[in-house]
Amino acid sequence: MDYQEKALLDFLLSSGRLDAVKADAIKVEAMTSGKSLTEVLLTKRIISEQDLSEARAKILNIPYFSESKITVSPDLLALISVDLAKNYQVAPLELNKAEGELSLIMVKPEDLATVDFFQKRTGYKIKSYLTSKDNLETLIGNIYSQSLSGEISGVLKRGKEIGDETSGVRLVTADTISQIIKEPKIVEIVRKVLEHAIRLRASDIHIEPEENITRVRYRIDGILEEKLTLDKDYHAALVSRIKILAGMKIDEKRIPQDGRFNFSSEFGEVDLRISSLPTVNGEKIVMRLLKKSGRVPTLAELGLRAKALASLEEAIRIPHGIILSTGPTGSGKTTTLYSLLTMINTPKVNIVTLEDPVEYQMDGVNQVQVNPQAGLTFASGLRSFLRQDPNIIMVGEIRDEETAQLAIQASLTGHLVFSTVHTNSAAGALPRLLDMGAEPFLLASSMTALIGQRVLRTICENCKQPYIPEPSVIEDIQTVLGKLLDGWIKSNAQKTETAKKNNVPFMLYKGAGCEKCGNVGYFGRIGIFEVLRVTEKTAKFIMERADAATIERSSIEDGMIIMKQDGYLKVLDGISTLEEVIRVAQV
Repeated sequence: MDYQEKALLDFLLSSGRLDAVKADAIKVEAMTSGKSLTEVLLTKRIISEQDLSEARAKILNIPYFSESKITVSPDLLALISVDLAKNYQVAPLELNKAEGELSLIMVKPEDLATVDFFQKRTGYKIKSYLTSKDNLETLIGNIYSQSLSGEISGVLKRGKEIGDETSGVRLVTADTISQIIKEPKIVEIVRKVLEHAIRLRASDIHIEPEENITRVRYRIDGILEEKLTLDKDYHAALVSRIKILAGMKIDEKRIPQDGRFNFSSEFGEVDLRISSLPTVNGEKIVMRLLKKSGRVPTLAELGLRAKALASLEEAIRIPHGIILSTGPTGSGKTTTLYSLLTMINTPKVNIVTLEDPVEYQMDGVNQVQVNPQAGLTFASGLRSFLRQDPNIIMVGEIRDEETAQLAIQASLTGHLVFSTVHTNSAAGALPRLLDMGAEPFLLASSMTALIGQRVLRTICENCKQPYIPEPSVIEDIQTVLGKLLDGWIKSNAQKTETAKKNNVPFMLYKGAGCEKCGNVGYFGRIGIFEVLRVTEKTAKFIMERADAATIERSSIEDGMIIMKQDGYLKVLDGISTLEEVIRVAQV
């Protein structure tokens, strides 16, 4: 028995995982079988692989690394190839150039030959972390899979091979613009970042400078995920490349700028809206991706159903009035309005839209992009629209008194007006419009319906599995849904069979995580909605300038299903999870 095995046995005894009798028996078995002490411990399942690694880390006084998913700099991946990682059983973690230190995750950090090899090969002092063999294999698979970091590391490696040592830290002038555009390394990095975003269905790309690194994050299904870290040296050139493509001023770094450009790849074609923002560490870039070939989804595909869907379909049959979609930024308001326009888009009607930006291109619809610099705002555009003999008008957003009054006047003169307002609920839009200066009697006469909505992630169908909810969860769902739950149970008798066997009223679902969904358990998104029809009672509340809570209570009494209830019903149907509904709709 060597020193480490003796130390391990002493650790297990002192921690109470083994008693003296079992310890003696294991010693005897190890001596008679010719196996090592650790082999006997693992075979008899006295200790797991992870427990063994954690114990070894404490004995060796080395930090234990338990995570299985990490983001590694492409520079570091270029320094340590996948072959080296597999052959020497190491995974790169972090490179601190300032301290001259390279952090490696290892199964055997006490292997001085391996440590010495990487010190001589890289020229950096090695800081070791210990992990289990299984976890290391998972780490290597995740780090070196076909990820953005892996692709960018290949670009950086090829750049070094052809002698491209261009640094991003330099003064960019008119004389260097053409040079930046043609730099193979920078051009390829931007292309890979965009291609990967399209492939992963990202809606936004965030390029964020920090003190020593540049972070690249994607918003996928509404959640930001870090996909890449780059050395800060590349940031200036990367930003300059994007600003050149977007037609922005690359020598202006003190004020925010906006731009746009088109990008095509084998994964699809997108329009990109670019926004730059000066921060203390440099310019931050956010790119919004708008698919050119995107099909407008139907209301049912968006998640509208039952009474909410019927109320909305009834509302759009009225040839005049205002239909508003409400919610925070990114809640799918404009997409819902596009779906409504698609339903009523025929050669017999003249539809004009004023948007910022134009997200979908629709046949038979006259779409206009706002241009504040040229004087084309929502208010000025709406005023011009009324001279174009329209039947239906869509205004991207009502954000000021002038636009609100023009929209009301348009609806009262026989036009059907669609628009959006940033409020937390459907009922909240009415006091908001009154605050903008809308006259109560005109608002009460013009409003037809208000839609409140949020977007939540859907469970990945590839790894979806049922589970028995906790009693507190069951109680919460019963409280929120009330009589709606009784109706759901009656109409879903087959779904509740398994639940009855487990003595619960219903089963819930979650995603276990798989390759298709990137191990997050979610894939795709769906909306949750509340549709408030403006009745005579609602109009009376508007005239009295009632608050949003009063209007909402009255609508619920008339049968409106609120967003949280719609979300909980989708949870019962196995479409999403309770955590998602609470994340987006908790009030």
